[in-house]
Amino acid sequence: MYFMLVIIAAIFSMWASAKVNSTFKRYSAVSTRRGLTASQAARMILDENGLQNVRIEPVSGSLTDHYDPRSNVIRLSDTVRDSSSVAAVGVAAHEAGHAVQYAKNYLPIKLRNAIVPAANIGCRFGPYLIILGITLYAFGRVSSVIMNIGLIFFAASVLFQIVTLPVELNASGRAISILGGSGYLDSDEIPMVKSVLGSAAMTYVAAAAVSVANLLRFLAIANSGRRRD
Repeated sequence: MYFMLVIIAAIFSMWASAKVNSTFKRYSAVSTRRGLTASQAARMILDENGLQNVRIEPVSGSLTDHYDPRSNVIRLSDTVRDSSSVAAVGVAAHEAGHAVQYAKNYLPIKLRNAIVPAANIGCRFGPYLIILGITLYAFGRVSSVIMNIGLIFFAASVLFQIVTLPVELNASGRAISILGGSGYLDSDEIPMVKSVLGSAAMTYVAAAAVSVANLLRFLAIANSGRRRD
């Protein structure tokens, strides 16, 4: 049953990825009436929130846009930075929303940052520790400590994915509110931005679903090993 959950979650993840790419492509063909580019929109949002110290830099690739809090930089991809499309402006505004979150000490993003070290370990090594622990435990070589450590660290990576959801949704909400409220986009362009950012949000929902399904699968395997013992 848990293996089927992983398969379903993986299919959902692939659908979400295809959806965000198709939606971005669709609204990349729609230019903003005011000719506002993505980098201009991001700069205006930052300045409006007193974040003149946040820089905007280019980054190679497509949809590789992100805010780097360590360098205090928003990096916009080749397909976004100088584009005046509705899709590009929406993506740039979303990244500016992340910068605003840090400036305002948004609680979920502080929580997410606090669990990053454990989440990184869990994502990289958690599954291996779990499998190693189960294998050794089955042969009676060691106690279940290694297995449990792996489960704890992997659970931290799952928690990171879950906490990421409100962070991303809030950044998108801020972007939509600012773009509409400050008059950067016309009212009929806002639903297009919502569609782009909503599709992007589904990829984070899918990532969380895959993580939860894998955690349940690992827990089931671990419990099965304990019962055999």
